[in-house]
Amino acid sequence: MTRILPFVIVLIMSIAGERVNAQFVDSIMDAHANLFPKEKIHIHFDKQLYNQEETIWYKLYLMTDNIPSPLSRNVYVDWYDWEGKMLRQTVGPLFQSTTKGSFDIPAGYKGEFVRVKAYTRWMLNDDTSFLYQKDILVNKRDKPVKKQVVSRTKLELFPEGGAIVEGLEEKIAFKASNQFGIPVMIKGALLNDKNTVLDSMRVLHDGMGTFSLRAIPGEKYRVDWTDENGVKGSTAVSGIRQEGVSLSIQGTNDKALIKVQRSANVDDNSKQLFLLVHMNERPIYKVQLKMTEKTVINTAVPIDEMQTGILQFSLFTNNWTPLEERILFVNNRLHEFNARVNPGIIDLKKRGKNVVEIFVSDTAATNMSVSITDAELAGPEQHSIFSDFLLNNQLRGYIHNPAFYLKSDADSVTRRLDLVMLTNGWRRFDWDKIKAAKEPVLQYQPETDFMKLQGKVYGMETIKNAGPAQLNLVLSNKDSSVNMYFVPVQKDGTFEEPNVFFFDTARVYYNLNDNNKTAGRVTQVQLSNGLLKKQPGSTTRIDQQPYLQALSDSLALARLNMFLLEEEKLRKSMASTTLQEVVVQAKTKNPMQIIDEKYASGLFSGGDAYSFDLTSDRTAMGAFNVLTYLQGKVAGLQISGSGSQMSLSWRGGTPSLYLNEMISNVDMVQSIPVSDIAYIKVMRPPFFGAGGGGADGAIAIYTKKGGDAKRNDPSKKGMETTILAGYSRFREFYNPSYEKDAASYDADTRSTLYWNPYIMTNKKTPRFRVEFYNNDFSKKLLLVLEGMNADGKMTRTVRYLE
Repeated sequence: MTRILPFVIVLIMSIAGERVNAQFVDSIMDAHANLFPKEKIHIHFDKQLYNQEETIWYKLYLMTDNIPSPLSRNVYVDWYDWEGKMLRQTVGPLFQSTTKGSFDIPAGYKGEFVRVKAYTRWMLNDDTSFLYQKDILVNKRDKPVKKQVVSRTKLELFPEGGAIVEGLEEKIAFKASNQFGIPVMIKGALLNDKNTVLDSMRVLHDGMGTFSLRAIPGEKYRVDWTDENGVKGSTAVSGIRQEGVSLSIQGTNDKALIKVQRSANVDDNSKQLFLLVHMNERPIYKVQLKMTEKTVINTAVPIDEMQTGILQFSLFTNNWTPLEERILFVNNRLHEFNARVNPGIIDLKKRGKNVVEIFVSDTAATNMSVSITDAELAGPEQHSIFSDFLLNNQLRGYIHNPAFYLKSDADSVTRRLDLVMLTNGWRRFDWDKIKAAKEPVLQYQPETDFMKLQGKVYGMETIKNAGPAQLNLVLSNKDSSVNMYFVPVQKDGTFEEPNVFFFDTARVYYNLNDNNKTAGRVTQVQLSNGLLKKQPGSTTRIDQQPYLQALSDSLALARLNMFLLEEEKLRKSMASTTLQEVVVQAKTKNPMQIIDEKYASGLFSGGDAYSFDLTSDRTAMGAFNVLTYLQGKVAGLQISGSGSQMSLSWRGGTPSLYLNEMISNVDMVQSIPVSDIAYIKVMRPPFFGAGGGGADGAIAIYTKKGGDAKRNDPSKKGMETTILAGYSRFREFYNPSYEKDAASYDADTRSTLYWNPYIMTNKKTPRFRVEFYNNDFSKKLLLVLEGMNADGKMTRTVRYLE
């Protein structure tokens, strides 16, 4: 695996015995980074705000160790509603560490946002707080009257290195926010227990600022403050230590200035210190600080050749017990390449043609995406490819408008960014595990291949004497293409064919080949695509991320409502020209009545029940077992757990299980392959066929009888068949052409005028031409270009067209 290593200079000033221990920690950190490289995700959406029923277009980028990630081939995007219930899971293959996709906001969607979570299988080994997560705001036709929520301000204090020590001058950062994590403006003062004002407090940016404190033994301290609403509060300064060490860092253009102080009576281990400086979990500098005779040491480390990112300073005792930690953002502008947008023809009249050229002077191959939208829909720039890869994916907690901190490297922005470093914890490492040389537990391996055909042939004991088994597989795609595979079957019945790739669903035909004594006979085969699969009804905790203030920009909201109104006009116009469907009704048995008469008898027949015909349900084969098939299909029926721990609950009780009208249990019905099941009835309570009066209802499962040949295709005689899901099918963005007669088309209400997820340039073709037509209303457009190149550098260009 190729990887760009950080610029490394090691400064070791230690005696021989200590040097071995220090190098040991270094090697463990490097081994940890090599074994568990971190993947990061950024998603470029076509815009920030959406109406109901609109399509969200997106391009996903994946990086690790400052380069396009070579680890994973598949990526998963989960879409949740405002209550945390899953709407859809989309799965995409990664091309040059990127993928494209779309998501349709449901008609009548009631929430004010859609939550997006994105990850690879490999990323699930890490803390879930580092997974990509974002809320996308949704405008609604019918807006309920909102209850006025009283804002509650919270003030948090953050000593620079992590602790306050009596007698040492300490910088303390503060952050004021409400219960949703939104910054609050405050003013206040630091006081001691004698009510003497020691320092004033002034917010520098987004509720954050700093003040200084030299704690005196025996004194107590507090911060009295008043927020922007006039509400007063008081926050105690806690956790003051009598003895200890403090760490202070100040960044300059070319170096990090380091100041370490200790109190007079620390133990001997705290007089011989190690400072470990690391980035991307790899050690860069290691400095021994001899403080036997000194209580203050000032030193510095060069940072002018480092990659852009968060630099961690970890201070240890002589026996490598962690004392203090500080993070500093290094920005040498080495993370970006320049992409220039050259407007050619700009015609913002109704349906005017526009031409824009994108030029990249960098010779490395690039992979970019561009969106062009109505400029009046643009709200505050909250996220960017820079902030997602360099900031959000590294820090815990909510960062308000992170894109702001990487738009400029001006001193004023740098000072504000350092406040983010002071008020957000990093601490990925468990230093006790590092010293003990404990490898991280990896539950998930990286998906180094695309989807596959894999599964198991059941009943292999009947063909053990027939020699090596081979499974014939015929894959029939929706585009009428057909692929054939001849896959060896292992002794335990398992098989795998990696060279498979398709979108949406495909029909798979299978049997054992003619060289086996079992050829042509019906053999139960379980098939899957090898991809992760979220179970229906999956949920996420919505309170993990502060709720974003919905559509707070009144101008953007008004513009979005204008588009909504025009879409309504167009919908009504089209409806008035569409003939209504004429339905002729006749009394006849529907397919469900026919299959019920075929399988159910006695007390099991007819009645008030949920019925499922699996012989005609093409999605059934995607379920792991009969119980996972039922998840989310019956109102009130709760199916939780997995395997032998799976349990059923309906209206507070446990429904009875029947297999072919004989009492059964969870373990037995789970062992029945879904392909062998024809019919399921979920009978509401009371069900008199069950013991105890049937107060909890019942689930009756019927296996297939002779003649259920729907699973067999007449064109593939002698072969079994099933439906297999592939990668998620996405929409293609439509660019209308008004070259001939613009007036002959319906009203154009598009708010996204152009979306292209794959703009590629290289040394030979550094230019890309963009052509698009305006809609009927927009007078000012916003172009956003993002991407990365083969060297791991990124770009973001924002340009208004007017």
